[in-house]
Amino acid sequence: MWADDRMLSLLGMSLPILQAPMAGAGDHRLAVAVADAGGLGSVPCAMLTPDRIKTEVAAFRAATDRPLNLNFFCHETPVIDAAGLAAWQQRLAPYYRELALDPATPAPLSNRAPFDATLCALVEDLRPEVVSFHFGLPAPDLLDRVKATGARVLASATTVAEALWLDGRGCDAIIAQGVEAGGHRGMFLTRDVATQIGTLSLVPQIVDAVRCPVIAAGGIADGRGIAAAFMLGAAAVQIGTAYLFCPEATISPPHRKALAEGHVRETALTNVFTGRPARGMVNRLMREQGIMSDVAPAFPLAGGAVAPLRAATEPAGSGDFMPLWSGQSAGLCRAASAAELTRRLAADAQALLAR
Repeated sequence: MWADDRMLSLLGMSLPILQAPMAGAGDHRLAVAVADAGGLGSVPCAMLTPDRIKTEVAAFRAATDRPLNLNFFCHETPVIDAAGLAAWQQRLAPYYRELALDPATPAPLSNRAPFDATLCALVEDLRPEVVSFHFGLPAPDLLDRVKATGARVLASATTVAEALWLDGRGCDAIIAQGVEAGGHRGMFLTRDVATQIGTLSLVPQIVDAVRCPVIAAGGIADGRGIAAAFMLGAAAVQIGTAYLFCPEATISPPHRKALAEGHVRETALTNVFTGRPARGMVNRLMREQGIMSDVAPAFPLAGGAVAPLRAATEPAGSGDFMPLWSGQSAGLCRAASAAELTRRLAADAQALLAR
């Protein structure tokens, strides 16, 4: 039923749709719903403790026997720059005073952990069918250990050069992440946001350059996007923002409200929430501090000083100081259960490809 069914056999899916692993936006419930509908469910692990990862995997296994993807970050742990952190907190001090917070209070450290030996041992124990990486790949010895478990390895590329790098290191498939995608850019060989290109251009260039199957990601929110991705040579798609509209998503009320206004809201790539470029809906902090700030500390440290501002405003329904991650196609999304959405997206794409 699909012209290119390599990803179906490779990952054990019946539909070529991967649920994007969006840290903080979904847990095993979303992954189970997508998996039972025929796609690949994902559990984002970058913000979870090892014990929480075990709990999520156990809950997934108890609910379904479908394949599971565990996703990890591969960023380098930044050197703590006390002066830089202080400068960032000083930049945000007016907001602290506005909200009756003490600007001198030490900011908490972000909890996004890179893939390391401890997490690798966890993968060896849990044996997920798929392991995906963002921001490159782990050290060769860790990658070899992951592959030895039998897991299929996926990783994100935002340029052809990154795709060739991943292909040369034995990835089973490459996620071509166009600039339209919501959340963090998977950039790891470049830091130049200005040269990032869109899905329509990126996917066929990566397809032509690498040997392994390519998964299209970025701005795909309906059957038309999936059909277009297959016409460009993709063997599957990864969808994120559309799943944020599902009841299984764990996003906050302000985030849901912002997504519901996606047809009138603009998105932009910003580093003010974490220190790395990530696409979200423009809010107060982004407008007033600049979309890309040269003061924001390295990933993930920028989030520490922002966290108290979010904690003080989110309960009242404000999205002023929280990341409202979203791709560029939120205006195409409609609320539905994750299972219903997965099946409908596939059916709509098949109907278009059959014309």
